[in-house]
Amino acid sequence: MATVTERSAEPEGGAEQADVPERFGYRVKRLLLGPPLVTARLRDETLSKPVALGVLAPDCISSSAYGTEQMLTQLVPVVGLAGFALVVPVTGVILVLLLLLTLCYRDVVMTYTRAGGSYVVARENFGPHVAQVAAVALLIDYVVTVAVQAAAGTDAVASMLQLLFHTDLGADKLWLTLGVVCLLCYGNLRGIREAGRAFAVPTYLFVLAAGLTVLVGLVRLATGTLPRLGEADLHAAGAVPVGAPGGGVLMGASLFVLLRAFANGGSSLTGLEAISNGVGAFREPRGANARRTLVIMSVTLGTLVLGISVLAWRTHAIPFASGSPTVLAQEAHLVFGRSGFGQAMFAAVQIATALILYTGANTSFNGFPFLASFVAEDAFLPRRLTMRGHRLAFSNGILLLTAVSLVLLLVTHGNVTRLVSLYAIGVFTGFVMAAAGLARHHWRRREAHRVLKTAIGALAAVASAAVVVVFAVTKFTEGAWAVVLVFPLGVWALIRTNERYRAEHEALDAAPATASTATRTRNVVLVLVDRLDLAVTTALRYAHTLRPAQLRAVHVALDTAHADQLRKAWAAGPAADVPLDLVDCPDRRLHRAIADLAARVSADGRTEVTLLIPRRSYGPVVGRLLHARSGDSIAHAVSRLPHVAATIVPFDVSAAIRAHRSAPGGRPPAT
Repeated sequence: MATVTERSAEPEGGAEQADVPERFGYRVKRLLLGPPLVTARLRDETLSKPVALGVLAPDCISSSAYGTEQMLTQLVPVVGLAGFALVVPVTGVILVLLLLLTLCYRDVVMTYTRAGGSYVVARENFGPHVAQVAAVALLIDYVVTVAVQAAAGTDAVASMLQLLFHTDLGADKLWLTLGVVCLLCYGNLRGIREAGRAFAVPTYLFVLAAGLTVLVGLVRLATGTLPRLGEADLHAAGAVPVGAPGGGVLMGASLFVLLRAFANGGSSLTGLEAISNGVGAFREPRGANARRTLVIMSVTLGTLVLGISVLAWRTHAIPFASGSPTVLAQEAHLVFGRSGFGQAMFAAVQIATALILYTGANTSFNGFPFLASFVAEDAFLPRRLTMRGHRLAFSNGILLLTAVSLVLLLVTHGNVTRLVSLYAIGVFTGFVMAAAGLARHHWRRREAHRVLKTAIGALAAVASAAVVVVFAVTKFTEGAWAVVLVFPLGVWALIRTNERYRAEHEALDAAPATASTATRTRNVVLVLVDRLDLAVTTALRYAHTLRPAQLRAVHVALDTAHADQLRKAWAAGPAADVPLDLVDCPDRRLHRAIADLAARVSADGRTEVTLLIPRRSYGPVVGRLLHARSGDSIAHAVSRLPHVAATIVPFDVSAAIRAHRSAPGGRPPAT
């Protein structure tokens, strides 16, 4: 029986380690991100409940800053001032849905304590292929979340500058948004713990600032001192057009308009899934800690959304087409007044709002990489998304999310209203999958309160499915068509990826059963030569250690004059004991000529061919600009041939340059 011995990478008994210089790219990464974290520290990279609320809840809680405004953008242009009164009952319906989904997700985080949310629930109850619907829904939602939250944060900054300093950011709003997304990417590449410490504070600042705004506003409303915008303010330049006075419900507020307002307001519930997707980041007991954090988050969200809607009803804060000043900014301005203290409070509210909206995008930077890693583990996304990076974060997922979000912001010019049109379909489809899967889970088990738990899940699934239909219909022409189109394409792409992985796996597993390890007795080694240098000499030295039956050097003659020079240099050089074969290649099909040669040598039925390919490694930039790298493509071409193996022999040219310059008589460094 063969014995397998494991060896540590650490030197034994004081043995010296190889003096291998760090690559330039790694040195830059270490400088920017800090020292690498070892895998053993992964268990320490978990979150307490207060930090988890700050890291995972900003997306959900911060949506209160624009949820009411998005409802008003649909109501006010059609029904006029009656839209301010209608926003409160529409908010009430959204809060009922929030309650239902909170009850559902309390059960999800207790039943499925591994991160993954609706994807894991759907996979466990409906199978991996159906679960890809949830995967695509959540991946889309995470991307749009980054764009919406970052753009809304910039609107908050622009609102503060506009109302306090009468300064308009204009086109700079987009560049500020893009810069913030890149900054969030950098923070998360440093690791989840540092990201949590940095991003938890804005959540509490916003809850304090917005909560104080609502509280003071309600007190002033009760005492009759809460101001209201006048007619001139409602028709200010840039404000959304106000419908005909006295329009009321009978003269314009059709069911369709109410549904559009409800669909826009449904954006307030996005982010509710974040805790179930990130439950794996909680400290033990994970389920109980996640459940408590979820309840706190939902209560906070519901209180703020209701309070901001009531203030909008009484103050007539009007939404603007450009996104600034925001409805919340106008409310804070009216609530705190124009005194010095009032202006300072207004600025504090806006700063806190901008910070939580910016860090709300961080929810996606935590959730997207985790979800992508789960989907990749199931072989529906590229495997590299399962790899942790320098600081134990899923770096590939973070970079992918950043790139797609930046493209989306550029396409939509960072306009929140346009982005919201892409928003709720993805997240509510995830709600449908989670709730339906949970209902199926409880229905199939004999447990206490089975009927009640099943009913909650089923009701949440039906309600969420209704929201998806409403959103797809009412927002189709405003951008929802793109999500409707991407959805089936995304599911198809994930399933095709899985089929490819399965085909590769089956083919590789079948090889040991069909292949023999000792079919031929003779080994011929061919060393490819393009010129005589240290790289070729190194490959020849290695070739001798293989003790082949025959060793030959091969040069494919693309240039006759160069071939003649090589033949003369070879005969007079240190490798003259190895025969050099010149292979004509008049059509310059290098790969075909080498493959044909290897096939001919192995055609006798008893010869295995080993093809050694010297590969010169240059600097990462210089190598790509100044040198062609054909070794990998040659190896790929001959790998399809039976009884032919290709081995690449690397040679570090940069190290050779340093050694040559430091040697006595070597050329001094250029100055």
